[in-house]
Amino acid sequence: MENSQTEKSVFVVKSFIAEYMDVRRDKADESEAVKLIREGVEMKGATIWTLIAAILLASLGLNVNSTAVIIGAMLISPLMGPIMGLGLAIGQGDFDLMKRSFKNYLVITLFSVLTSTLFFLISPSVSEGQSELLARTSPTIYDVFIALFGGAAGFIALSTTKKGSVIPGVAIATALMPPLCTAGFGLATGNLIYFLGAFYLYFINSVFICLSTYLGTRVMGFSRLKYVDKEREKKVRQYIVWVVILTMIPAIYLTYGILNDTFYESSVNSFVAEQLSFENAQVVDKKVEKRDGQKELRVVLVGKEVADSTILMAQRRMADYKLQDTKLVVLQGVSGQQAATMDITSVRAQVLEDFYKNGEVKLEQQAVLIDSLRNQLETYVSYDEMARALMPEMKVLYPQVSRFSLSRTLEMNIDSTSVDTITFAVVQLNKRIDDREKAKMIEWMKARTNSNELKLLVEE
Repeated sequence: MENSQTEKSVFVVKSFIAEYMDVRRDKADESEAVKLIREGVEMKGATIWTLIAAILLASLGLNVNSTAVIIGAMLISPLMGPIMGLGLAIGQGDFDLMKRSFKNYLVITLFSVLTSTLFFLISPSVSEGQSELLARTSPTIYDVFIALFGGAAGFIALSTTKKGSVIPGVAIATALMPPLCTAGFGLATGNLIYFLGAFYLYFINSVFICLSTYLGTRVMGFSRLKYVDKEREKKVRQYIVWVVILTMIPAIYLTYGILNDTFYESSVNSFVAEQLSFENAQVVDKKVEKRDGQKELRVVLVGKEVADSTILMAQRRMADYKLQDTKLVVLQGVSGQQAATMDITSVRAQVLEDFYKNGEVKLEQQAVLIDSLRNQLETYVSYDEMARALMPEMKVLYPQVSRFSLSRTLEMNIDSTSVDTITFAVVQLNKRIDDREKAKMIEWMKARTNSNELKLLVEE
């Protein structure tokens, strides 16, 4: 019985996968897909000029730090053609296509780097890297996944009938062109770090788009050439494995470093916020520096001077934040040589930020107070209006009433210090009424004022 239930569950899962996740059900004609990829491999004539125009456009976008221009350049770039051709060639065992794709890949890489280098050599406005340039110089393991999944989406789009708008999205996501332009910027400015970081990102994208294309040919069941040299194919697969591993190792190392830096910065922020928060002193600047091989956290305090013993206690708690290898230096009453070690711009920015935040807090407090006063005023006005509205009914129902007032107030109990909000109704009579009439009047007023806590004061 148990085996039967297990088999049934497995059958349901297989049926679900076959119905919803079988990519082959939308497979286009294989010859058409192969033809599209093969045509994209060729990089001659108009295609090369399109590439040069796209490189210049992307370089301009990086120059002026414009994301929109960079995206436009990526959309018209033909860079993915030879890379996907290389993946298809490996998947089908077509060594002639493999050679052609690799040759064209080298050609487009050379043209791209030379074009961007020439542009940045003659460009008058770039002296330092803009944020869009800097973003292309520190690849991580996440870039590996972006290239892998982006390449997979691109191959699926080319090899199935439902292409939609996937190809433009893949061109933007995998971002082959900006790293090449940034590599050119590194060469033009003599910044080897920029060049190596950007070119490594380009290489990551190339390798994993190629890998995802190769895996796609296997998943989609693309036919292989019958005359494939099996021994040669085995060597190619081994090369692929080694290239993939060697490409990933630096990315993993860089990711590990970035994550460590992120966790360290978070620990520093938590330590400063929790242990260096004093009532009459304020942190206006904090900076981590490396001096003589040791990390040093320099904190600038303004306000009432904090005792050395208090700072020493904070220093001892640094281990709780995994900062035991960091030295704490607290600067107070800054002047002379200490002032020279401060980042004045940072202090000024911090002071302005605090001033702005304090102004915002005061504005919020004033807004709350104004709302409270407005509500109180509206309450008084509403009871005045309610009393005027009840007067005509009062004349009809209780002609013995000569004067009438209505108000809302607080009633305080001296013994228990409790406070209740009640409604007071004061009536002046020109003729005495009995207790039954008074009770009836109270019930009527409660109903008309929608107040359960109402007290009636009668003056005769």
